[in-house]
Amino acid sequence: MTLTSRVMRMETWQRGLLAAVVAFLGLAVTRVVANADDLTSGRTFIAMVATMSPILFAALGGLFSERAGVANIGLEGMMVFGTWFAGFAGWHWGPWAALAGGAFGGLLGGLLHALATVTFGVDQIVSGVAINLIAPGVTRFLSSEVFAGHENGTITNSPPVSGRIGRLSIPGVAAALKWLDEKRWFFVSDVAGALRAFVDSLSFTTVIVLAAIPITIYVLWHTAFGLRLRSVGEKPSAAESLGVGVYRLKYIAVSISGMLAGLGGAWLVIDVRQYSEGQTSGRGFLGLAALIFGNWQPIGVALGAALFSYGISLQQAVGTKPIKALYLFIAGAFLAIAAFVFLGRRGMKVAMGLTISGLALFIFYLNTDEVNNQIVYITPYVIVLVVITFASKRSRPPAAVGIPWRRGQVD
Repeated sequence: MTLTSRVMRMETWQRGLLAAVVAFLGLAVTRVVANADDLTSGRTFIAMVATMSPILFAALGGLFSERAGVANIGLEGMMVFGTWFAGFAGWHWGPWAALAGGAFGGLLGGLLHALATVTFGVDQIVSGVAINLIAPGVTRFLSSEVFAGHENGTITNSPPVSGRIGRLSIPGVAAALKWLDEKRWFFVSDVAGALRAFVDSLSFTTVIVLAAIPITIYVLWHTAFGLRLRSVGEKPSAAESLGVGVYRLKYIAVSISGMLAGLGGAWLVIDVRQYSEGQTSGRGFLGLAALIFGNWQPIGVALGAALFSYGISLQQAVGTKPIKALYLFIAGAFLAIAAFVFLGRRGMKVAMGLTISGLALFIFYLNTDEVNNQIVYITPYVIVLVVITFASKRSRPPAAVGIPWRRGQVD
């Protein structure tokens, strides 16, 4: 039996774990070869976890909605509503109130989406796009009426959020991992840097979103409510025939979706202690991309959010040298995947495309002393595009997602 056959016979979670270990080993090798310590340093992974948090909130929100059969393109708009209401609540009552305000703002967006799509049967994509367009205008108007002229508030910014929400570090463990991380030993320090991100200086808002992953798994896959919700997203007529309230569950799922997206917006406000116009910067769309990458599974969604955030954290936190090293890593990854596909004797066109892309990136790495700032800026989004291109080929969305359904309809 060939290596390719052995890998393909593994369980899905085993293949995922193997891919993660191999990829991390590749990062460690690239870090040494390219002399780019920040490629796997603790501060990079700490920045990654922070950057991941609002994206993951939005992605988990999309998971609830789409598992119930309602496509939610409006995650970005719901996050925008969340930022404004978080800014308002945080200004008056502090950061914990900002979380509640963000959830409320996102809930309003979710209810609007549910009203349009579930009750009135509006096309779900059209409704989501409309929410994305409406939200910035509504929040700008509210800012002009509420924030302008109060404690440095303007038409685009809220007054500062009073107080801080606090951070969590695990004593002893964080210090030990930091010590290992700073030694820069091959693989050991790389792993320590990654683990350090989850025990050192974690914002309580980040702790909440990390806790939301196992909670989501439990609710959707280990409760009667979750079973009914997923059945609505697969075959609503069958669920209705068994007495399930399809409309009610769709409303609940889209409301939860909006609240989680709003919490992602609140995270952004609490992080900088102020609401600012345009604060979401497309994170709702990145959450949607993470949802597709993760194949509508919570663990996969979290890995997608982490992957996209890693590129952003490199760009924002440590500059151009690690980005250049990242191109070397991607080149190696493309060539390795191409070899794996070729040995499996399937997808030869994909293998050829990966080989050409990998060689082009390798030549780019060898002939570039310093990466242009514009290339650095677009790198995270190129990663998103490439990953989604390949991930979409194995995607299996809920069968009824995006399909309008009326009570009594046989699908």
